Amino acid sequence: MQSRPRIAPQAGTELQAPAAESITLHYYERAPLMTQSAAGPSGLLAERAQALFINGSQLLELLHERHFDIVLLDMTMPGISGTDLIARVKAGAHAPPVLILSMHNEPQIVRRALSAGAAGYITKDNNPEVLLNAVRKVAAGERYIDPALAQALALELTLPSGPRPPHESLTDRELQIFTLLASGSSVNNIADQLAISNKTVSTHKARLMEKLGLGSNVDIVRYAMQHGLLE
Repeated sequence: MQSRPRIAPQAGTELQAPAAESITLHYYERAPLMTQSAAGPSGLLAERAQALFINGSQLLELLHERHFDIVLLDMTMPGISGTDLIARVKAGAHAPPVLILSMHNEPQIVRRALSAGAAGYITKDNNPEVLLNAVRKVAAGERYIDPALAQALALELTLPSGPRPPHESLTDRELQIFTLLASGSSVNNIADQLAISNKTVSTHKARLMEKLGLGSNVDIVRYAMQHGLLE
């Protein structure tokens, strides 16, 4: 019988099963879905929590030490994150496939993740069975995109071409900070969450507001609502 692959996502949890199936799963520890049991209806997998990394730098160090069949990432993590982290993971020798598990469901963020090298993308509001299915497919070398996200991406292709919305000119970090600001986070909270300085957050905020032609936090929230960017 062909053995199942080992999996290495975000802030680590190890999922182990009977001899018929064994999957090691490492993921970013803030992912809410990951705190639930990933055992499917058949009860093939049982969760054993084991935090392995809490930021992008720690993940990259871990990948130098061990081989994994799959890495599960969030698009918002402290320090190195987003497409930058995906690209760094994929640049390594024998790079494992990357599955994104994120609260972000905006098509442009999904497109950026896939373009950077992610093999799959699902949102955190899915149930554990969906996650388990995505993990198996990506670990086996296939692609998996949340059906709702795939539909949104396909819909974009059918729309008349025209000027892209201003927020698509934002860098990944600017877009990340924009969505956090729009959700009500303060500069200090964002700095703590992303493990960067307040000055860095303020600089990104000033640049993104200039690019979007916004003058206040109220404008940020209004723009996010108008373009479906609120989480």
